[in-house]
Amino acid sequence: MRTLTLYQQRNSLIHKVDPISKLYYIAAAILIPIILPTLNMTFICMLVSIGLLLIGKVFKKVIPLVSFSLIVLLSIIIIQGLFNKTNKIAFLTLGSITFYKEGLFYAFKICMRVINIICAFSILILTTKPSDLIEELVRKGLSPKIGYVLSSVLQIIPQMVSTMDTITDAQRSRGMETEGKLFVRMKAFLPLIGPVVMNSLISTRERAMALEVRGFNSKVKKSFLNDEFKFKHGFLIRAVIITLIAAAILWRIIA
Repeated sequence: MRTLTLYQQRNSLIHKVDPISKLYYIAAAILIPIILPTLNMTFICMLVSIGLLLIGKVFKKVIPLVSFSLIVLLSIIIIQGLFNKTNKIAFLTLGSITFYKEGLFYAFKICMRVINIICAFSILILTTKPSDLIEELVRKGLSPKIGYVLSSVLQIIPQMVSTMDTITDAQRSRGMETEGKLFVRMKAFLPLIGPVVMNSLISTRERAMALEVRGFNSKVKKSFLNDEFKFKHGFLIRAVIITLIAAAILWRIIA
């Protein structure tokens, strides 16, 4: 049976790191550029995230995720380049449209932060099994109900992709054009949206009913199928991350 997850099986050091340490890293990758809002700091955090993805041998899997966000990033560049309130110095003129240096610089900083966040979350999603992540959180005191919700969220995207592939293959076998020009692909894509979303919601509901039948809401102390995820350097990694965040806060106060 196909596993509906974005997790990529690799033999790398990043895959061996415990999920909680990866969550700490995500927090640091998001907070440090906010605490020290300079372009250099954002660039450094982004490079670190990309480096970890390369070590984990999953960088190629991040490219489609970044490409998916290009429409949003492009809209940020256009809006900020044209309408940012600090715009003064003209940078590029296309006919009657003028893009300003201040707005483009601000948009570039936002885009780098977005890419950094995508890369940081990808480290967790692509190198950690959802079951390991949820079990670790539940062991730390997270409610099993919330754990199930998180598990469903992590599975819903690959589940929708799998369903879309199945429906597309069925349409293609019946002679429907699904490839070719952009208009043809859009015409084939639009009818997929309803069935794909409904199928994902129905599958989530069916899993919830199956868990309920098996006593998911029972007050009895629950056991775990897998052994606890152990990484001997996890405490050291978390300590270093906390120290870096504290150092960033201290630097912001002093500077």
